[in-house]
Amino acid sequence: MGLEQINTDAAPAAIGPYSQGVKAGDFCYFSGQIPLDPVSMEIVGPGIEAQTEQVMANMKAALAGAGLSYANVVKTTLFLTDLNDFGVVNGIYGNRLDPHRPARATVQVAALPKGAKIEIEWVAYCG
Repeated sequence: MGLEQINTDAAPAAIGPYSQGVKAGDFCYFSGQIPLDPVSMEIVGPGIEAQTEQVMANMKAALAGAGLSYANVVKTTLFLTDLNDFGVVNGIYGNRLDPHRPARATVQVAALPKGAKIEIEWVAYCG
């Protein structure tokens, strides 16, 4: 099985030694996206609404870079620095993926890169 890196200029470039995603067999594994503007590489915000919208836009762009869409997503993990933001995040996330409902986990973390309030990583079926 060959591994294939997934990279697109439409989503923020990796800020470390990793790729935006990797295709392995019938699945594509995507690195976590934080709310970086793909041009300025700066965090948008400061509010959770703007940050969640940007993460979802970055997710859509990374998927498109692999020829995929939200409908291909089978599993997501959401990382929040404050679980009190869950309701807002859940509403935006649900509206973007509607009617698709991948499996999901949501966890609170102490901190995220660059002071972000949210990060989402996901796995998509690409077979």
